[in-house]
Amino acid sequence: MSSLQHFEALAGSLKLPGEAVIDGTLRASISGKTFPNVGPRDGRILNRVAECEEADVDVAVKAARRAFDEGHWRNLHYRDKKRVLFRLADIMEREAENLALLESLDVGKPITNALKGDVPGAIKCLRYYAEALDKVYGEVAPFTPDRFSFVEHDPLGVIGTIVPWNFPLLMAMWKVAPALAMGNSVVLKPAEQSPLTALKLGELALEAGLPPGVLNVVPGFGAGAGKALALHMDVDMIAFTGSGPVGKLLMQYSGQSNLKRVSLELGGKSPHIIFADCPDLGRAAHEAAWGIFYNSGQVCTAGSRLLVADSIADEFLEKLHAVAQRIKAGDPLEPATRSGAMASEAQMKTALKYIETGKREGSTLTLGGNRTRADTGGFYVEPTIFDAVPPTATLAREEVFGPVLAITHFSEPDEAIRIANDTNYGLAAGLWTRDITLAHRTARAIKAGLVWINGWDSCDITMPFGGFKQSGFGRDRSLHALEKYADLKSVSITL
Repeated sequence: MSSLQHFEALAGSLKLPGEAVIDGTLRASISGKTFPNVGPRDGRILNRVAECEEADVDVAVKAARRAFDEGHWRNLHYRDKKRVLFRLADIMEREAENLALLESLDVGKPITNALKGDVPGAIKCLRYYAEALDKVYGEVAPFTPDRFSFVEHDPLGVIGTIVPWNFPLLMAMWKVAPALAMGNSVVLKPAEQSPLTALKLGELALEAGLPPGVLNVVPGFGAGAGKALALHMDVDMIAFTGSGPVGKLLMQYSGQSNLKRVSLELGGKSPHIIFADCPDLGRAAHEAAWGIFYNSGQVCTAGSRLLVADSIADEFLEKLHAVAQRIKAGDPLEPATRSGAMASEAQMKTALKYIETGKREGSTLTLGGNRTRADTGGFYVEPTIFDAVPPTATLAREEVFGPVLAITHFSEPDEAIRIANDTNYGLAAGLWTRDITLAHRTARAIKAGLVWINGWDSCDITMPFGGFKQSGFGRDRSLHALEKYADLKSVSITL
C-alpha cells in the first residue's frame, strides 16, 4: 500500500466528529440544525456538523461559568493542572496522525505539513504553557511597618475564543492553552470551514481529565454562534484571530454588552525587503517564495509584498521564479505534496478575483494566475507572481489571503521603508542585508509586531505574536500571552 493509499484508507475509516462539546458531553445543536462540512480536496461533503446558535452558546457559557465558579480547575494545585495538560499533550501525540488527517481533509492542507508542522506545533504549545503556568509570579509592593502589599494575577473567568480556518488546531491552541493554564474556562468557536480538529480537541480534553465545562466547543457560523458568544453578558474576554471587519464587529459587541476584553490578531500585508547587499540571493529567493506560497498563501504573516532593490532585481527574480515554478499544487493526502488546496471554494474565488484585478490594473503577470486541478472538484490556485506592482495598486494594499505575490522595486533603503510602512496593517516584515546598521535601523523604523532579519518566520513559541495598526492588538505565544488571560489584583494587609 502506498502512502497515499494509507491516508485514503485511514480517511475512509476515521469517524469524523460533528457534535458540539458542552459541559463534558457530546451534543447535537438544540435546534437540531446541522451544516455541511465541505472538503476542499475534492469539493465533497465530509460530514454534517452541529450548527450551534445563541441557545447553544448560552448553555456552553453557563457551563463554563459554573465550572469556573466551582473552582475545580481554577483552584487546582499547579502541579495537578500541569499533570492534566501534559496528559492532554500525550493523548494528542498518540492521536497525531488522526489529527493531521482531520486537518488535511478539512482545509486542504498537505498531510506532511499537518504531520510535521501544525499538529506538533499545537502539542509543543500546550506543553510550553503547561510548563509555564507556575512561572507567572506576583509582586511584592513597597511596604511599611504597618502594611504588607502584594499583586497577584487573577484569572478572568470565561474566555470566548474564535479561531480561523487556515491553521485551525494551532491557532486554537495558541489561545486555549494559555487561557486554561491561567485557570480560566473556555468556550471555543472554530471557523465553520474547519470544525473537525477543534471538536476532536474537545473530546480529547475530556479523556485527559479536564473537568466538565472547562473547555466547550461550539461549531457554527459567525452570525450565529460567534455573535452570540461576543454579545454574551457572562463572557469576560473574546480572543480572536481573523479578518479586520469581524474584529471591528467584536469591539462593537463588547461595547454593546459587558465591555468584555477583546484581543485581536487580524490581517496583514507584510513587506519582505531584499536590499542590494542581500547576503544570499538564493536563500532569500527560497524564503520569499515559501513566505507567500506556504499553505497556499493562507497565512496572516504571508510575505505578500516583495520589495526588491533595482540593482539586483533581475538576478533575484530569476532565482525566485526558479523556486516558485517547482511549487505545484497537489493532492493533500499525497505525502510528497507541498502545496495543497485552498480552504474553501469562496476563498479560491476571492484569490482568482484579485488575480483578475491585478491584470486589469496593469501589473505584469509573470507566473501562474489560474485555477488548477479543477477536474478533481477541489479548490486549487497556482502560485502566482505579479511584477512591477505600484505601491498604490490593489494587490499591494489589500490582503488576498491566497498564493499571490506582488513585487515592487525600489532604489534606496529609505524608499523601501516608506513603501513598507504605507499600509493599514502592521503584523510582520522581513529584510535581507549584510549591513547591521541598516538592519537595525530598518527594524526599528518598520511598524510591525514581528520583524525578521535574513530569514522569514524565524521565531517560535517563546516570542510574542501580534501586530500594530489594523493588524490588531494583544499577543499570542510567549509568557506575555499568559498575562492577558488574567487581571492584576492588588492586595494590602494592614498589620
